[in-house]
Amino acid sequence: MSKQLFHTILALILSGIIVLIGNWIGYEVVPADASMGILILILIAAAGFALKMILPWKSVPGILYVAAISIIVSLPITPGSTQIIEWAGAIDIQAFTTPLLAYAAIGIGNSLADFTKLGWKSIVVGSVVFLGTFLGSAIIAEIVLRFQGLI
Repeated sequence: MSKQLFHTILALILSGIIVLIGNWIGYEVVPADASMGILILILIAAAGFALKMILPWKSVPGILYVAAISIIVSLPITPGSTQIIEWAGAIDIQAFTTPLLAYAAIGIGNSLADFTKLGWKSIVVGSVVFLGTFLGSAIIAEIVLRFQGLI
């Protein structure tokens, strides 16, 4: 197994643990109930990234392989697809936001030095874009929640 695949699988396992904890705390799903779903998702993601490393088409993104495998295992003609869907259904999709945002922050932090080399104007533009995206999302959420009568 290549070092890159090993690190990818390790990151997937760590993310799975974080998702299990987030699913438990935020959505009151006991980790034992969601662990098979997480295991299936980790295996699908690992298989997709392994295919990316094995197959000769290097320009195809790994997420495409992951999506293709996910679609195939969830097709009604695939044996065991109903069980796989049931296991994965125990995981709330919002539980994935914690590790996703953590990895995004790490990625931004790692490239922040390169970002600052672009000059002060790029920092101002980037900050305005981040702020605008945040405020735009907050305004849309506020409007939708008020429209639904939830707040």
